[in-house]
Amino acid sequence: MTGNDQPERELQVYHHAPADSADRFALGSVKFLRFLADSFFQRRYGHRAVILETVAAVPGMVGGALTHLKSLRRFEDDRGWIKTLLDEAQNERAHLMTFTHLATPNWFERCLVIAAQGVFFNLYFFTYLFWPRAAHRFVGYLEEEAIISYTEYLAGIDAGEIENVPAPRYAIDYWKLEPDARLREVVAAVRLDEARHRDVNHGFADDIVGRKSGQVPATPEHADPLQRLAEEKRAND
Repeated sequence: MTGNDQPERELQVYHHAPADSADRFALGSVKFLRFLADSFFQRRYGHRAVILETVAAVPGMVGGALTHLKSLRRFEDDRGWIKTLLDEAQNERAHLMTFTHLATPNWFERCLVIAAQGVFFNLYFFTYLFWPRAAHRFVGYLEEEAIISYTEYLAGIDAGEIENVPAPRYAIDYWKLEPDARLREVVAAVRLDEARHRDVNHGFADDIVGRKSGQVPATPEHADPLQRLAEEKRAND
């Protein structure tokens, strides 16, 4: 579901307006992380992507593992959540593998990854354990910010500020790009992936709200996220 011939045509940009304290907590946390990333990396988008993708690959693995354990405890079906979350983690890791071919992290950034991963994993683990709706909303907002960052990355390439180098072989194989694909096609494909993760996590957060209230909300942007992903896969096949 990651390959696409014309990823930019499918991208839909929207912002989920926070509705309550859980949403505001999630959005505030993401805005704080965005401030830190902007302050440290500024317009070094390649290095920013390397560091942030090491963090972005954590939520799917944590959510998938905890959902798996909950399914075992309650003897109930996961409704496809486990595979979707683990696929998300794998997809984010593929983003990291791609950008390490383009921007090699220095020793300080490697230390930063270790520290950030240790702190973020534990914070997200306990958030998901006790407040899964806020955890999914956090990822939804995180992906909204990722779309903004990758859009700025594309703008830098288009303006000639960032060299449009040949795409790494890893990226060409993963997204099934043309053999002569360049950085711009890679960034566009990554941005589309982030949009899908945004839709799924906002949809999961809404699903949790709906199950608690007895009805599942259906908003045009991210209703039935798993069904939407299945339809995209059939279309791409």
